[in-house]
Amino acid sequence: METFDPADLPELLKLYYRRLFPYAQYYRWLNYGGVIKNYFQHREFSFTLKDDIYIRYQSFNNQSDLEKEMQKMNPYKIDIGAVYSHRPSQHNTVKLGAFQAQEKELVFDIDMTDYDDVRRCCSSADICSKCWTLMTMAMRIIDRALKEDFGFKHRLWVYSGRRGVHCWVCDESVRKLSSAVRSGIVEYLSLVKGGPDIKKKVHLSEKLHPFVRRSINIIIKYFEEYALVAQDILENKESWDKILALVPETMHDELQQGFQKCHSSLQRWEHLKEVTSRCQSNVKNDKCGPWLEWEIMLQYCFPRLDINVSKGINHLLKSPFSVHPKTGRISVPIDLQKVDQFDPFAVPTISSICHELDLISTNEEENEAESDVKRRTRDYKKTSLAPYVKVFEQFLEKLDESRKGELLKKSDLQKDF
Repeated sequence: METFDPADLPELLKLYYRRLFPYAQYYRWLNYGGVIKNYFQHREFSFTLKDDIYIRYQSFNNQSDLEKEMQKMNPYKIDIGAVYSHRPSQHNTVKLGAFQAQEKELVFDIDMTDYDDVRRCCSSADICSKCWTLMTMAMRIIDRALKEDFGFKHRLWVYSGRRGVHCWVCDESVRKLSSAVRSGIVEYLSLVKGGPDIKKKVHLSEKLHPFVRRSINIIIKYFEEYALVAQDILENKESWDKILALVPETMHDELQQGFQKCHSSLQRWEHLKEVTSRCQSNVKNDKCGPWLEWEIMLQYCFPRLDINVSKGINHLLKSPFSVHPKTGRISVPIDLQKVDQFDPFAVPTISSICHELDLISTNEEENEAESDVKRRTRDYKKTSLAPYVKVFEQFLEKLDESRKGELLKKSDLQKDF
Protein backbone atom coordinates (compact mmCIF):
# COMPACT_ATOMS: atom_id res chain seq x y z
CA MET A 1 0.00 0.00 0.00
CA GLU A 2 1.19 3.51 -0.82
CA THR A 3 2.57 5.23 2.25
CA PHE A 4 0.80 8.44 3.14
CA ASP A 5 2.69 11.71 3.51
CA PRO A 6 0.56 14.57 4.94
CA ALA A 7 2.57 17.02 2.81
CA ASP A 8 0.98 15.47 -0.31
CA LEU A 9 -2.55 16.00 0.99
CA PRO A 10 -3.48 19.18 -0.98
CA GLU A 11 -2.66 17.54 -4.33
CA LEU A 12 -4.24 14.21 -3.37
CA LEU A 13 -7.46 15.89 -2.22
CA LYS A 14 -7.77 17.69 -5.57
CA LEU A 15 -7.71 14.36 -7.37
CA TYR A 16 -9.94 12.66 -4.78
CA TYR A 17 -12.70 15.29 -4.93
CA ARG A 18 -12.48 15.54 -8.70
CA ARG A 19 -12.52 11.85 -9.58
CA LEU A 20 -13.20 9.55 -6.62
CA PHE A 21 -15.61 11.03 -4.06
CA PRO A 22 -19.03 9.25 -4.39
CA TYR A 23 -21.13 12.42 -4.77
CA ALA A 24 -24.17 10.71 -6.29
CA GLN A 25 -24.59 8.27 -3.40
CA TYR A 26 -23.77 10.97 -0.86
CA TYR A 27 -26.43 13.32 -2.22
CA ARG A 28 -28.91 10.44 -2.46
CA TRP A 29 -28.40 9.82 1.26
CA LEU A 30 -28.74 13.38 2.56
CA ASN A 31 -31.59 14.26 0.20
CA TYR A 32 -33.68 11.34 1.58
CA GLY A 33 -35.59 10.83 -1.65
CA GLY A 34 -36.50 14.52 -1.88
CA VAL A 35 -39.67 13.70 0.08
CA ILE A 36 -39.36 16.87 2.15
CA LYS A 37 -38.82 19.99 0.07
CA ASN A 38 -35.59 21.90 0.88
CA TYR A 39 -34.36 19.11 3.19
CA PHE A 40 -30.93 19.03 1.55
CA GLN A 41 -30.77 22.82 1.08
CA HIS A 42 -31.32 23.40 4.81
CA ARG A 43 -28.55 21.01 5.87
CA GLU A 44 -25.40 22.42 7.45
CA PHE A 45 -22.00 21.37 6.14
CA SER A 46 -18.78 22.44 7.76
CA PHE A 47 -15.35 22.34 6.09
CA THR A 48 -11.97 22.38 7.77
CA LEU A 49 -9.40 23.67 5.30
CA LYS A 50 -5.60 23.62 5.29
CA ASP A 51 -4.01 25.27 8.38
CA ASP A 52 -7.16 24.56 10.43
CA ILE A 53 -9.30 27.20 8.74
CA TYR A 54 -12.80 26.30 9.81
CA ILE A 55 -15.96 27.24 7.88
CA ARG A 56 -19.38 26.51 9.38
CA TYR A 57 -22.95 27.05 8.18
CA GLN A 58 -22.45 26.13 4.57
CA SER A 59 -25.36 24.84 2.55
CA PHE A 60 -25.93 23.86 -1.08
CA ASN A 61 -28.82 23.81 -3.54
CA ASN A 62 -28.07 20.43 -5.05
CA GLN A 63 -25.42 17.81 -5.78
CA SER A 64 -23.78 19.92 -8.47
CA ASP A 65 -23.34 22.90 -6.09
CA LEU A 66 -21.85 20.66 -3.42
CA GLU A 67 -19.41 19.13 -5.94
CA LYS A 68 -18.24 22.50 -7.24
CA GLU A 69 -17.63 23.86 -3.75
CA MET A 70 -15.78 20.75 -2.54
CA GLN A 71 -13.58 20.78 -5.63
CA LYS A 72 -12.89 24.47 -5.15
CA MET A 73 -12.18 24.28 -1.39
CA ASN A 74 -10.57 20.79 -1.16
CA PRO A 75 -11.54 20.44 2.53
CA TYR A 76 -9.20 18.51 4.83
CA LYS A 77 -12.27 17.47 6.82
CA ILE A 78 -16.02 17.53 6.17
CA ASP A 79 -18.54 17.63 9.02
CA ILE A 80 -22.28 17.19 8.69
CA GLY A 81 -24.65 19.16 10.91
CA ALA A 82 -28.39 19.50 11.38
CA VAL A 83 -31.22 20.39 9.03
CA TYR A 84 -32.18 23.95 10.04
CA SER A 85 -35.32 26.07 9.80
CA HIS A 86 -33.55 28.25 7.20
CA ARG A 87 -30.63 27.76 4.86
CA PRO A 88 -27.49 27.72 7.02
CA SER A 89 -25.63 29.89 4.49
CA GLN A 90 -28.23 32.63 5.20
CA HIS A 91 -28.21 32.28 9.00
CA ASN A 92 -26.88 35.83 9.46
CA THR A 93 -29.86 37.32 7.65
CA VAL A 94 -32.47 35.56 9.82
CA LYS A 95 -34.12 37.29 12.79
CA LEU A 96 -32.31 36.50 16.04
CA GLY A 97 -33.57 33.26 17.58
CA ALA A 98 -35.42 32.17 14.44
CA PHE A 99 -32.56 30.07 13.05
CA GLN A 100 -33.12 26.68 14.74
CA ALA A 101 -31.80 23.14 14.29
CA GLN A 102 -34.86 21.04 13.50
CA GLU A 103 -33.76 17.56 12.50
CA LYS A 104 -30.73 15.35 12.40
CA GLU A 105 -29.81 11.69 12.35
CA LEU A 106 -29.24 10.20 15.80
CA VAL A 107 -25.46 9.83 15.92
CA PHE A 108 -23.01 7.98 18.13
CA ASP A 109 -19.30 8.58 18.44
CA ILE A 110 -17.12 5.88 20.03
CA ASP A 111 -13.50 6.90 20.47
CA MET A 112 -10.68 4.61 21.58
CA THR A 113 -9.16 7.32 23.82
CA ASP A 114 -12.11 6.87 26.19
CA TYR A 115 -10.79 3.37 26.98
CA ASP A 116 -7.29 4.50 27.99
CA ASP A 117 -7.82 3.43 31.61
CA VAL A 118 -8.48 -0.18 30.54
CA ARG A 119 -6.39 -0.87 27.43
CA ARG A 120 -2.75 -1.78 27.97
CA CYS A 121 -1.41 -1.94 24.41
CA CYS A 122 -1.88 1.68 23.25
CA SER A 123 -2.94 5.07 24.51
CA SER A 124 -4.37 8.36 23.21
CA ALA A 125 -4.67 8.38 19.40
CA ASP A 126 -2.84 5.09 18.83
CA ILE A 127 -4.66 1.88 18.01
CA CYS A 128 -3.57 -1.67 17.17
CA SER A 129 -5.26 -4.94 16.29
CA LYS A 130 -5.22 -5.91 20.00
CA CYS A 131 -7.43 -3.04 21.12
CA TRP A 132 -9.56 -2.75 17.96
CA THR A 133 -11.66 -5.60 19.41
CA LEU A 134 -13.13 -2.95 21.75
CA MET A 135 -14.67 -1.26 18.71
CA THR A 136 -15.96 -4.60 17.37
CA MET A 137 -17.72 -5.30 20.70
CA ALA A 138 -19.06 -1.73 20.84
CA MET A 139 -20.58 -1.96 17.36
CA ARG A 140 -22.15 -5.35 18.12
CA ILE A 141 -23.62 -4.21 21.47
CA ILE A 142 -24.94 -0.81 20.34
CA ASP A 143 -26.24 -2.04 16.99
CA ARG A 144 -28.14 -4.93 18.58
CA ALA A 145 -29.79 -2.58 21.06
CA LEU A 146 -30.70 0.02 18.42
CA LYS A 147 -32.24 -2.68 16.25
CA GLU A 148 -33.93 -4.93 18.83
CA ASP A 149 -34.59 -2.69 21.85
CA PHE A 150 -35.56 0.46 19.91
CA GLY A 151 -36.63 -0.96 16.55
CA PHE A 152 -34.43 1.42 14.53
CA LYS A 153 -33.98 0.09 11.00
CA HIS A 154 -31.46 2.27 9.19
CA ARG A 155 -28.09 2.27 10.95
CA LEU A 156 -24.94 3.29 9.10
CA TRP A 157 -21.66 2.41 10.84
CA VAL A 158 -18.57 4.29 9.70
CA TYR A 159 -14.87 4.07 10.58
CA SER A 160 -13.63 7.50 11.67
CA GLY A 161 -10.33 7.16 9.78
CA ARG A 162 -8.17 6.98 12.87
CA ARG A 163 -9.20 5.63 16.26
CA GLY A 164 -12.94 5.12 16.45
CA VAL A 165 -16.32 4.54 14.86
CA HIS A 166 -19.48 6.54 14.26
CA CYS A 167 -23.07 5.41 13.85
CA TRP A 168 -25.76 7.33 11.95
CA VAL A 169 -29.35 6.24 12.68
CA CYS A 170 -31.35 7.55 9.72
CA ASP A 171 -34.98 6.44 10.21
CA GLU A 172 -37.37 9.29 9.43
CA SER A 173 -38.94 9.22 12.91
CA VAL A 174 -35.50 9.19 14.56
CA ARG A 175 -34.32 12.30 12.69
CA LYS A 176 -37.18 14.24 14.32
CA LEU A 177 -36.32 13.24 17.93
CA SER A 178 -35.86 15.98 20.52
CA SER A 179 -32.62 16.42 22.48
CA ALA A 180 -34.35 15.07 25.59
CA VAL A 181 -35.29 11.81 23.87
CA ARG A 182 -31.79 11.49 22.38
CA SER A 183 -30.33 11.94 25.88
CA GLY A 184 -32.64 9.21 27.18
CA ILE A 185 -31.47 6.78 24.49
CA VAL A 186 -27.78 7.44 25.22
CA GLU A 187 -28.44 7.12 28.94
CA TYR A 188 -30.05 3.71 28.32
CA LEU A 189 -26.97 2.65 26.34
CA SER A 190 -24.46 3.85 28.98
CA LEU A 191 -23.23 1.64 31.80
CA VAL A 192 -19.66 2.79 32.46
CA LYS A 193 -20.03 5.93 34.57
CA GLY A 194 -17.63 8.19 36.44
CA GLY A 195 -14.53 10.23 35.65
CA PRO A 196 -10.85 9.27 35.95
CA ASP A 197 -10.92 9.53 39.76
CA ILE A 198 -13.62 6.89 40.17
CA LYS A 199 -12.22 3.38 40.17
CA LYS A 200 -15.41 1.32 40.02
CA LYS A 201 -17.49 2.52 37.11
CA VAL A 202 -20.07 -0.27 36.71
CA HIS A 203 -22.58 -1.25 39.40
CA LEU A 204 -24.95 -4.17 38.89
CA SER A 205 -27.44 -5.83 41.18
CA GLU A 206 -29.12 -9.22 41.25
CA LYS A 207 -31.89 -8.00 38.95
CA LEU A 208 -30.12 -7.61 35.62
CA HIS A 209 -31.79 -5.55 32.90
CA PRO A 210 -32.19 -7.62 29.67
CA PHE A 211 -30.01 -5.05 27.82
CA VAL A 212 -27.17 -5.69 30.28
CA ARG A 213 -27.57 -9.45 30.05
CA ARG A 214 -27.49 -9.40 26.25
CA SER A 215 -24.45 -7.13 26.29
CA ILE A 216 -22.63 -9.53 28.64
CA ASN A 217 -23.47 -12.40 26.27
CA ILE A 218 -21.74 -10.52 23.44
CA ILE A 219 -18.69 -9.64 25.59
CA ILE A 220 -18.30 -13.26 26.78
CA LYS A 221 -17.58 -14.32 23.16
CA TYR A 222 -14.57 -11.99 23.01
CA PHE A 223 -13.45 -11.68 26.63
CA GLU A 224 -10.94 -14.50 26.95
CA GLU A 225 -9.12 -13.81 23.68
CA TYR A 226 -9.28 -10.03 24.03
CA ALA A 227 -8.88 -9.28 27.76
CA LEU A 228 -7.05 -12.29 29.18
CA VAL A 229 -4.77 -13.12 26.25
CA ALA A 230 -4.26 -9.98 24.11
CA GLN A 231 -4.51 -7.38 26.90
CA ASP A 232 -3.29 -9.73 29.65
CA ILE A 233 -5.30 -7.75 32.23
CA LEU A 234 -4.10 -9.87 35.19
CA GLU A 235 -0.47 -10.13 34.09
CA ASN A 236 1.21 -8.70 37.20
CA LYS A 237 0.48 -7.15 40.59
CA GLU A 238 0.10 -3.65 39.16
CA SER A 239 -2.58 -4.83 36.70
CA TRP A 240 -4.45 -7.12 39.09
CA ASP A 241 -4.55 -4.42 41.80
CA LYS A 242 -6.78 -2.44 39.40
CA ILE A 243 -9.19 -5.37 39.30
CA LEU A 244 -9.07 -5.91 43.07
CA ALA A 245 -10.27 -2.29 43.40
CA LEU A 246 -13.52 -3.42 41.74
CA VAL A 247 -14.40 -6.23 44.19
CA PRO A 248 -15.29 -6.15 47.95
CA GLU A 249 -12.30 -5.82 50.30
CA THR A 250 -13.29 -9.00 52.14
CA MET A 251 -12.11 -10.97 49.10
CA HIS A 252 -8.77 -9.20 48.57
CA ASP A 253 -6.53 -11.45 50.70
CA GLU A 254 -7.75 -14.70 49.19
CA LEU A 255 -7.53 -13.30 45.67
CA GLN A 256 -4.01 -11.89 46.22
CA GLN A 257 -2.73 -15.23 47.53
CA GLY A 258 -4.31 -17.17 44.69
CA PHE A 259 -3.07 -14.73 42.03
CA GLN A 260 0.52 -15.13 43.23
CA LYS A 261 0.33 -18.91 42.74
CA CYS A 262 -1.16 -18.66 39.23
CA HIS A 263 0.93 -18.29 36.07
CA SER A 264 -1.33 -16.43 33.64
CA SER A 265 -4.26 -14.04 33.35
CA LEU A 266 -6.42 -17.00 32.30
CA GLN A 267 -5.63 -18.91 35.51
CA ARG A 268 -6.11 -15.82 37.67
CA TRP A 269 -9.50 -15.14 36.09
CA GLU A 270 -10.58 -18.72 36.85
CA HIS A 271 -9.45 -18.24 40.45
CA LEU A 272 -11.45 -14.99 40.69
CA LYS A 273 -14.57 -16.78 39.43
CA GLU A 274 -14.12 -19.57 42.01
CA VAL A 275 -13.72 -17.11 44.86
CA THR A 276 -16.78 -15.06 43.87
CA SER A 277 -19.00 -18.13 43.48
CA ARG A 278 -17.84 -19.52 46.85
CA CYS A 279 -18.49 -16.15 48.46
CA GLN A 280 -21.96 -16.17 46.90
CA SER A 281 -22.88 -19.60 48.30
CA ASN A 282 -21.56 -18.74 51.77
CA VAL A 283 -23.00 -15.27 52.10
CA LYS A 284 -26.32 -14.34 50.54
CA ASN A 285 -25.80 -10.64 50.06
CA ASP A 286 -25.69 -7.99 47.41
CA LYS A 287 -21.91 -7.76 47.45
CA CYS A 288 -21.32 -11.24 46.07
CA GLY A 289 -22.48 -12.96 42.96
CA PRO A 290 -21.68 -13.65 39.34
CA TRP A 291 -22.37 -9.97 38.64
CA LEU A 292 -19.02 -9.18 40.30
CA GLU A 293 -17.14 -10.73 37.39
CA TRP A 294 -19.68 -9.21 34.97
CA GLU A 295 -18.99 -5.75 36.41
CA ILE A 296 -15.30 -6.24 35.67
CA MET A 297 -16.03 -7.49 32.15
CA LEU A 298 -18.30 -4.52 31.47
CA GLN A 299 -15.83 -2.00 32.86
CA TYR A 300 -13.09 -3.39 30.60
CA CYS A 301 -15.15 -4.03 27.45
CA PHE A 302 -18.48 -2.17 27.39
CA PRO A 303 -18.93 0.68 24.84
CA ARG A 304 -18.10 4.20 26.01
CA LEU A 305 -20.20 6.79 24.21
CA ASP A 306 -19.64 10.52 23.91
CA ILE A 307 -23.02 11.62 25.28
CA ASN A 308 -22.80 15.22 24.02
CA VAL A 309 -22.38 14.14 20.39
CA SER A 310 -25.61 12.14 20.53
CA LYS A 311 -27.90 14.45 22.48
CA GLY A 312 -27.26 17.73 20.64
CA ILE A 313 -29.26 18.10 17.42
CA ASN A 314 -26.91 20.84 16.21
CA HIS A 315 -23.75 18.83 16.98
CA LEU A 316 -21.46 18.26 14.01
CA LEU A 317 -20.05 14.84 13.16
CA LYS A 318 -17.36 13.91 10.67
CA SER A 319 -18.80 12.86 7.33
CA PRO A 320 -18.46 9.42 5.77
CA PHE A 321 -15.83 9.45 2.96
CA SER A 322 -13.94 12.29 4.65
CA VAL A 323 -10.15 11.82 4.65
CA HIS A 324 -8.30 11.75 7.96
CA PRO A 325 -5.53 14.36 7.54
CA LYS A 326 -3.11 12.57 9.90
CA THR A 327 -3.49 8.94 8.73
CA GLY A 328 -4.72 9.60 5.18
CA ARG A 329 -7.34 6.87 5.73
CA ILE A 330 -10.79 7.31 4.23
CA SER A 331 -13.74 7.35 6.63
CA VAL A 332 -15.47 4.30 5.16
CA PRO A 333 -18.80 2.57 5.92
CA ILE A 334 -18.44 -0.74 7.77
CA ASP A 335 -20.33 -3.89 6.74
CA LEU A 336 -21.88 -5.08 10.01
CA GLN A 337 -22.27 -8.58 8.57
CA LYS A 338 -18.46 -8.75 8.48
CA VAL A 339 -17.66 -6.61 11.51
CA ASP A 340 -15.24 -9.19 12.95
CA GLN A 341 -13.18 -9.08 9.76
CA PHE A 342 -13.04 -5.27 9.58
CA ASP A 343 -9.41 -4.13 9.77
CA PRO A 344 -8.80 -0.38 10.22
CA PHE A 345 -5.26 -0.84 8.87
CA ALA A 346 -6.56 -2.29 5.59
CA VAL A 347 -8.80 0.71 4.91
CA PRO A 348 -7.75 2.52 1.72
CA THR A 349 -5.73 5.67 2.17
CA ILE A 350 -6.06 8.65 -0.13
CA SER A 351 -2.50 7.93 -1.39
CA SER A 352 -3.31 4.32 -2.25
CA ILE A 353 -6.51 5.03 -4.20
CA CYS A 354 -4.98 8.00 -6.04
CA HIS A 355 -2.04 5.77 -6.96
CA GLU A 356 -4.48 3.08 -8.18
CA LEU A 357 -6.19 5.75 -10.26
CA ASP A 358 -2.88 6.84 -11.84
CA LEU A 359 -2.22 3.24 -12.86
CA ILE A 360 -5.68 2.96 -14.43
CA SER A 361 -5.19 6.23 -16.33
CA THR A 362 -1.82 5.22 -17.76
CA ASN A 363 -3.06 1.76 -18.72
CA GLU A 364 -6.14 3.04 -20.53
CA GLU A 365 -6.71 5.50 -23.30
CA GLU A 366 -8.89 8.26 -21.90
CA ASN A 367 -12.15 8.41 -23.81
CA GLU A 368 -12.63 12.13 -24.39
CA ALA A 369 -16.30 11.70 -25.30
CA GLU A 370 -17.07 10.16 -21.92
CA SER A 371 -18.75 12.54 -19.50
CA ASP A 372 -17.04 13.48 -16.22
CA VAL A 373 -19.83 11.82 -14.23
CA LYS A 374 -19.46 8.53 -16.10
CA ARG A 375 -15.71 8.61 -15.81
CA ARG A 376 -15.86 9.29 -12.09
CA THR A 377 -18.30 6.42 -11.49
CA ARG A 378 -15.97 4.17 -13.40
CA ASP A 379 -12.91 5.55 -11.59
CA TYR A 380 -13.83 4.74 -7.99
CA LYS A 381 -15.08 1.29 -9.03
CA LYS A 382 -11.57 0.42 -10.15
CA THR A 383 -9.97 1.31 -6.83
CA SER A 384 -10.05 -0.32 -3.40
CA LEU A 385 -12.71 2.22 -2.41
CA ALA A 386 -15.31 0.27 -4.43
CA PRO A 387 -16.36 -2.36 -1.82
CA TYR A 388 -16.95 0.38 0.77
CA VAL A 389 -19.12 2.43 -1.60
CA LYS A 390 -21.05 -0.79 -2.25
CA VAL A 391 -21.77 -1.14 1.51
CA PHE A 392 -23.06 2.46 1.44
CA GLU A 393 -25.23 1.73 -1.62
CA GLN A 394 -26.80 -1.31 0.08
CA PHE A 395 -27.66 0.91 3.04
CA LEU A 396 -29.24 3.48 0.67
CA GLU A 397 -31.27 0.80 -1.11
CA LYS A 398 -32.85 -0.24 2.20
CA LEU A 399 -33.66 3.41 2.95
CA ASP A 400 -35.31 3.76 -0.47
CA GLU A 401 -37.35 0.56 -0.04
CA SER A 402 -38.57 1.69 3.35
CA ARG A 403 -39.60 5.09 1.97
CA LYS A 404 -41.54 3.47 -0.88
CA GLY A 405 -43.24 1.19 1.65
CA GLU A 406 -44.28 4.19 3.74
CA LEU A 407 -45.68 6.01 0.69
CA LEU A 408 -47.67 2.92 -0.32
CA LYS A 409 -49.00 2.56 3.19
CA LYS A 410 -50.12 6.21 3.18
CA SER A 411 -51.83 5.93 -0.22
CA ASP A 412 -53.60 2.71 0.90
CA LEU A 413 -54.85 4.46 4.04
CA GLN A 414 -56.20 7.34 1.98
CA LYS A 415 -58.11 4.90 -0.23
CA ASP A 416 -59.92 3.54 2.84
CA PHE A 417 -61.81 6.80 3.38
